[in-house]
Formats: sequence, structure tokens, C-alpha cells
Amino acid sequence: MGSLLVKNGTVVTSSDEFIADIYAEDGKIVEIGANLQKDADMVVDATGKYVMPGGVDQHTHFNFKFGDAVVMGWETTTGAVAGGTTTVIDFANQEIGKSMKESVDSYVENKIEGKACCDYNLHTVVFESKDEIIQEIAKLPEYGISTCKLFMAYKGHPQHCDDDTVLKALMTAAPAGVTIMTHCENAEMIDVLQKQCLAKGQTEPFGHAVSRPPIVETEATERAISLAKLADAPLYVVHVTTEGAIEAIRRAQLEGYPIYGETCSHYLTLTTDNLAKPGFEGAKYVCSPALRGQEDLDALWVAVNQGVLNAISSDHCGFNYGVHKQQGKDDFTMIPNGAPGMQDRMQVIWTYGVAAGKISRQKYVELCCTNPAKNNGIYPQKGTLSIGSDADILIFDPDYEGTFSVENSLQGVDYNAYEGMAQKGRVEKVFLRGEFVADCGKYVGSGACGKFVPAKPFARAYQ
Repeated sequence: MGSLLVKNGTVVTSSDEFIADIYAEDGKIVEIGANLQKDADMVVDATGKYVMPGGVDQHTHFNFKFGDAVVMGWETTTGAVAGGTTTVIDFANQEIGKSMKESVDSYVENKIEGKACCDYNLHTVVFESKDEIIQEIAKLPEYGISTCKLFMAYKGHPQHCDDDTVLKALMTAAPAGVTIMTHCENAEMIDVLQKQCLAKGQTEPFGHAVSRPPIVETEATERAISLAKLADAPLYVVHVTTEGAIEAIRRAQLEGYPIYGETCSHYLTLTTDNLAKPGFEGAKYVCSPALRGQEDLDALWVAVNQGVLNAISSDHCGFNYGVHKQQGKDDFTMIPNGAPGMQDRMQVIWTYGVAAGKISRQKYVELCCTNPAKNNGIYPQKGTLSIGSDADILIFDPDYEGTFSVENSLQGVDYNAYEGMAQKGRVEKVFLRGEFVADCGKYVGSGACGKFVPAKPFARAYQ
């Protein structure tokens, strides 16, 4: 590793904004100050640009199946890097018949090593509601992991967890410093509504929204919070989309409980109108929870600005439209759930958040970089620009204007969820541990240089 000097940029962190130089050596930030006089292997003039920490995306899926469809894998993380995300926290699904440790080791060895172009940590995911699996949650800090996800949705699928499992997981996790994350949707409600839609001949993609109305998420969120209160445990609610779920989280926070949540870039910018596109086009936007109406979208922007929801993720899920999504051509329940977004997340949130006046630049860094690192126990190594932190540095051009398009995508997917939408501002240069890895949306790094970043237990949700 060499040295890097970024000069004359406006440094933006979650709490400050100031003009300064940043000097890094051997992958770490060594000095921050005005007019630094250093001999560096690479010098970048950031005059007129913003200098920010590398993005941390705490919700991606590079190891997910839906029917016969398998998502695009880690070889596509060049897209994350090109879009300004230098660290992801992905989901290591527990394999049926294997322990969490065996599943994690297998995932890293067979799917990640030699392919990851960004740094990473992992969440485990319960796929078998067995006592030995639940008890293993307490050992996750030994593996460098501090989070575990449980699905309350998907009745009849292996990952579905009932209230008994969720409660036991919360009780096991809390003393070990592990944060339980929940996908909150009422599986029974969805099952009934899906069958009703199909019985009426409503098979098109919009049936996804009809069968997953806001109440199925709000109810499950309220229930998960009640279970967390009973267990005296922190809870992190992933991909929040409804005003009702926001208010449930807000109430718990005001009562003093460590209840947190995130939302995602697509829920802040896309609505049910996308699901209603003619033909089968709406299948591109089938993700769970479903996209919502404008009222919920507006409530989400207020929630992230106020800190009720403390992070914005991509929930990236790389299913192709031309092949994978076609599984549900005659039955919306068979459409693979998920949409691509890791490359566009930071540009989308800047365009429709910062440039639109909905959030400040400091709040942007907090939501996209700092809080995700804190939530997952990898701060301050990641998510900030401070002495001793990894030299994950972005040079951001606020004056760029363009259009989101699949033509500019490195995600390996045949469509862009934000196709044709206006873009204001972009990540111009990306450095991962001081290495120059992306330039104006193009990956220029040395390939699979991503490293595992061990997480500390008792992370943000416990503070």
C-alpha cells in the first residue's frame, strides 16, 4: 500500500463540514488538516468537490434464491464500488442441516473469497427454527458477526419464523451483544390475500401490492416490538415502508426502548405506480415489502430526517427481468422478490434527498455511511473520516447532471429500477483503504481486493 493526499476538498462527515486536506498511508487515515505538506504516491485535487467517507450498505443480497432463480453474486460488487459503497453487510443464510458457523464458512469460501471487490461483514439468517440454531446466536461475536436476521414473512418457506422463534432469538441475542433484525410482514395475512387475488384472476404484478397492504407490515412491526420489549432486547426493523411502522418505532423510542429501523432507496423514490406499469413491466418492481403510495413515501423522508429510521440501504437483489422475473408471468406470487440498487443508492439519495432539500449533507453521510457502520459494529473503522479509520474516501461532484440507466450499470442485471430518472450529483472518485478503485462510475480497482471486517458486539443498538 502507498500513500494518498486529497487536497482542498470540502470534508463532510455526519456532524461537520469544513475545507481540509486528508493524508492516508498504508490504507489508514493519518492526518486531516489545512494545507498539509506531504509527499504522497497519489495526490488528488478536490477543489469544489465534497469529500466523504465510503458508503456502507447494510442490506444486500448476493446469496438468495427464489424458486429456480439465483441472484447475481459477489463478482458484481464492482457496481457497489463504482457507486460509492466501499463496505457491504450481506446476508449469510443458514443452510438447512448446517450450523450458522458452517453456513458462514461455506458462504465465504465458495461465494465471496476471490470475488468481493468491496469490504464486507455479514448478518446471519435463521432458516431452521431449531433450538440449537437459536442458541448459536450467542456465539456470533466469536465469528466477527453482531447481527442476525429473522423473517416473519413467507409462510411455508424455510426462512419463516413464528413468534416463538423470534422471542427465543431476542432472549438469546441480548446478553451476547447481538442485534436481532426482523423482516416484518404478517405471513398469515399475506397468504390469505394472495389466494384471494389469484382466485379472482388477479395474477399481474400489481397483485403484489394488493396482497401486501401497509397493515401487514405495520402489524408485524408492532408485534416484533412487543416481543423485543418482553425480551428486554434491542431490535432492528429492516426495510421499513409504512407510516404505521414508523409510528410504532417512534413510540418505542420515546418510551426509551432500543428499537431502530432502516428504509431503502427505492421506498423513498418509487411508488405503487411502478407496479402498475402495463404488460409485465411491473415485475421489475416486485420487492418485499411492496412499494407504497406517496403518503407513506413522504412519511419515510420525515422519518430519516428526524432519525426515527437511522439508515438508508439498497436491499440490492440482483434478479434479471428477462429470465428470473418471468417465473411469475402468470402468477405474481412466483415473481422473484427484489430489485437491483447497490450502485445507484448514494446517487439516488443525494438527488432526491440532498439536492431536493429533504435532508442535509451531514444527514446524508449519517444515513448512508456512519450509522450503518455503527449499527453493525464496524465503526469507526468504517463510516467516517477520522484519524485511524480506513481510508475509504469519496470525492463527490455535486454539479454533475445525468440520467439513471442500465447502460451505465455494473450490477450484472438487465434493468435499472430507476431507469430514466434524473440524476443530480455523483460519486466521482472512490478509494478503498487508500486504493483508487472507481472513477466517474467506472471500476478501476485491482479486482477482488475486498476484506472481511470483523464486527464488535454491543453495537449501536445498545448505546
